[in-house]
Amino acid sequence: MTVANSLSSAVPTSPSSGIRALARFGFAAKGLVYLLMGLLALLAATGQRGGQTADKKQAVQTLQDVPGGSVLLGFIALGLLGYIIWRFVQAVRDTENKGSGAKGIGRRIGYAGSGLLYASLAWFAAQLAFKGSASDGGNSQQTLTAKVLSWPGGDWIIIAVGLIIIGAGIYQIINAYSGKFYKHVNSSDLPANQQNIVYRTGQVGYTARGIVMGIIGYFFVQAGRQSSASQTGTTDEAFDLLATMGPAVLGIVALGLMAYGLYMLVQARYPVLRGV
Repeated sequence: MTVANSLSSAVPTSPSSGIRALARFGFAAKGLVYLLMGLLALLAATGQRGGQTADKKQAVQTLQDVPGGSVLLGFIALGLLGYIIWRFVQAVRDTENKGSGAKGIGRRIGYAGSGLLYASLAWFAAQLAFKGSASDGGNSQQTLTAKVLSWPGGDWIIIAVGLIIIGAGIYQIINAYSGKFYKHVNSSDLPANQQNIVYRTGQVGYTARGIVMGIIGYFFVQAGRQSSASQTGTTDEAFDLLATMGPAVLGIVALGLMAYGLYMLVQARYPVLRGV
């Protein structure tokens, strides 16, 4: 059974099954986005497409040029909306049993924040699907950074944001090689003979994602240190930095992001959804 068939069979029959279906669509949509980003970066590393890398929005926009692109874009928009809802359910219901202490509240806010990070991408994909065009609002990241830098102590705020992103990237890598991650894979309904393959794929994916997040965090730290919003960057600029280290480095990280996308698709097929 394919991921698409599996998802289509998840017809909501109760509030909980509806939330589960939304989460699975969310994992699938997120997986497709990362697969696209990784594929485009890999093509750039091998000299294809004029060496063009892409961030999430640019990767999604390439779907306009493929047959049935508007349908895929609509699926990604709907799926990412489902992912946002699932993250808020995790935060509000405390499905991961993080508790109501300071640390637990922080983790639950993090779940909600993780979902909100995909809100602009979901809206962007929806505009492309239904209108055929979309405005990304220019470089909103640099615009927001410039505004924060104008505040008293804004430099330190941006540096702190950068350090948080770097910390999140390091956490991704630690999570890839911790026992918790293996337990997560092992607790799914994956066939036993496939669990190790999925585990290794997830390890590679989380490592690559952690590296990219670390670079993006570094950009923010530099923006704060130099009081220059132009120093910030997205995944696209992170790819560009990796490309300066050689096509092999960019290619390896690109394959890693594709591995993360595949792991998300596996999560869509064999989800571990607690509390619903």
